[in-house]
Amino acid sequence: QVQLVESGGSLVQAGGSLRLSCTASGRTFSNLAVGWFRQAPGKEREFVAAISQNGATTYYADSVKGRFSISRDNAKNLVSLQMNNLRPEDTAPYHCAATGSVSYSAIYYYDKQYSYWGQGTQVTVSS
Repeated sequence: QVQLVESGGSLVQAGGSLRLSCTASGRTFSNLAVGWFRQAPGKEREFVAAISQNGATTYYADSVKGRFSISRDNAKNLVSLQMNNLRPEDTAPYHCAATGSVSYSAIYYYDKQYSYWGQGTQVTVSS
């Protein structure tokens, strides 16, 4: 079993930045691929970014490419999502998710591919 806890969400003005953190416990973190998802009210869950076990592979949704950056520190069981130039449409609760991986460099961008989920942290961007 894996427990994931997100933090770092807040209210920020458009154009501002936030850094989200996802801390894991309960299983060897370095064996897990990790992703971030968001789901605004009335909308479907949306993939945001993903990172492989070893951090060598990352992937982003087109809507955040060039503005968001995902990274990980396996020694600290931590995955971070740096969000710059935030827009009102980025407003949503953000959830990190983790799953066992078939290779060190594999990433996953479908929510059904993930086995473990955190409770989420709210990001609100005002215009």
